[in-house]
Amino acid sequence: MPLMVQALLPVFVLIMLGHVFRRIDFPGGDFWPQAERFTYYVLFPAMLVFKLGQARLPASAYGDIALLIGAMLIAMTLVLAFAQWFWRWSGPVFSSVYQGAIRFNSYVGLAAGGMLLGDQGLSLTAIAVAIMVPLLNLLCILMFSLVAAEGPVRLVPVFKAIVTNPLIVGSVIGVVWSFFEIGFHPLIGGILEPLSNLALPMGLMTVGAGLQLKALRGASLPFIVASTLKLIGFPMMTAGLAMLLGLEGMLVQVAVLLAALPTATSAYILARQLGGDAPLMAGIISGQTLLAIVTIPLMLSILW
Repeated sequence: MPLMVQALLPVFVLIMLGHVFRRIDFPGGDFWPQAERFTYYVLFPAMLVFKLGQARLPASAYGDIALLIGAMLIAMTLVLAFAQWFWRWSGPVFSSVYQGAIRFNSYVGLAAGGMLLGDQGLSLTAIAVAIMVPLLNLLCILMFSLVAAEGPVRLVPVFKAIVTNPLIVGSVIGVVWSFFEIGFHPLIGGILEPLSNLALPMGLMTVGAGLQLKALRGASLPFIVASTLKLIGFPMMTAGLAMLLGLEGMLVQVAVLLAALPTATSAYILARQLGGDAPLMAGIISGQTLLAIVTIPLMLSILW
C-alpha cells in the first residue's frame, strides 16, 4: 500500500498544483484552456504514437482487452438502469449520473498506468483507452437521446468526433507502428520523446485547472450514487468479471485501474450541449477527482 501511494502521489500533486495555479491566475490570461487544447491535440497523441509504437504486445491481448471492456460497460449500464428504475430521477439528472458512473479520465489513467506498471502498462492502458472512448461516447449519446435530449441527436457529428478524436488517432497510429515493427528514426524519436515526456504532467495539471470546487456545495443523492458506483462499485465489478472470464495479469490490473478512475472532465461539455444537468455534472467531476486520491490506492490495494 505505501509503495502504491508513493507511485500515485505525484499524479494527484500535479492535479492540485494545476488547480492552485488556476486559482491564483498563473501564468495568466487564457493559458489553461489553451494548455488543455495543446495537450489534447499535440502532446497526448505524440505520446501515444511514441509509447505504443515501441510496444510489443501479443495479438491476443487486443481481443482480451476488448472482451473485458465490453463486459464492463454492459454490466455497469445494467446497474445504472436498475438505479434509475429505483430512484426515478429526471432525464437530465440521470444522464449526469450515468456519465459520472461509467466514464473515466484518460489523462489520469494514462499517467497512473505508466507510473504503476511501466511502459508496458502504459501501452496496455492506451489500447484500452482507444477501445473505451468510442464505446463510451456512443453509449452516452444513446443515453442522452433516450432520457434527456429535447430533439433528435444527430449521429453524423458524433461519429465524426469519435473517428477524429486525437487520443484514438494517436493510439491507432501507434498500434499500426508497433504491429509492423517500423521503429523510430533518431530524428523522429528525438522529436516525439520530449513531447511524450511533457504530456502527462501537463495533462494532469490541466485536469486540476478545470476543477470547479464550488459545484460541490450541497452534494446530493445523485452525486453520492454516481461516485460510489464509479469509485468503488465499478472496479470491484471489473475484477469479478475478469475472474469469470478467466483473465489475469497486467491486463486485469489496467482494467481495474480504468474502472477506478474519476469521471472525465469532457462529460461536463456533453451534459451542457445535450441537455444534461451540467451543474450536477461539474460537482460529480470535481468531487470524484478529489475522492479518487483516497479511493484509487484503496481499490488497487484490494483488487490487484
